[in-house]
Amino acid sequence: MTHRRSLLALSFLAPGLAAARAAFLPEAEGVALLRAGGLNLYIRHAITDRTQLDTGRRGDRAGQRNLSEAGRRQAIRLGEAFRALRIPVAEVLTSEVFRALDTAELAFGAARVRVERDLIADDYTPGDAREDARAVSRRLGEPVAGGNRVMVGHIVPLGMILGRSLAQEEFPEGGLALFRPLGGRWEHPGMVSAEQLFRAAGLPG
Repeated sequence: MTHRRSLLALSFLAPGLAAARAAFLPEAEGVALLRAGGLNLYIRHAITDRTQLDTGRRGDRAGQRNLSEAGRRQAIRLGEAFRALRIPVAEVLTSEVFRALDTAELAFGAARVRVERDLIADDYTPGDAREDARAVSRRLGEPVAGGNRVMVGHIVPLGMILGRSLAQEEFPEGGLALFRPLGGRWEHPGMVSAEQLFRAAGLPG
């Protein structure tokens, strides 16, 4: 993370009620919350190829850091885990950056996915990254019926929403951050890793 990104991440505190340092939930508790529905799920894109150049150019796949083969498998297994564990999904929103868009489509099917501009990575936004984070934070507080609202995005914007920088191990690629909407505000019970979902569903990592 660059110095600029660090400043951005620390400059914004969202209207959340729970401690920003919520950790990974116990596996059974996390799965139970996901099965119950009614949550907003902020999912970080799957594993990427760190050897690839990331230019910040929107719409340019060759100039972006894309999913690795391991990431594509991880994204597919995320969808398999959701189905095996009967985790209900009401809608799927995603960043337009290809690593997030590909994750959403591989996991949930392209027909279900809708691009939302404010879910974009901070270094790809055509506007103010803090305004994008505020917009996403407001959506995290919106109620959802018929399952969970899935939002596929990036680590730095989530750090802005929680009001602090996030280490890679706190929100790894493929990880889920759970948010319970509370009438325009939100509560953050904690995180669930992709590996936790795979174990619970009896899938390989």
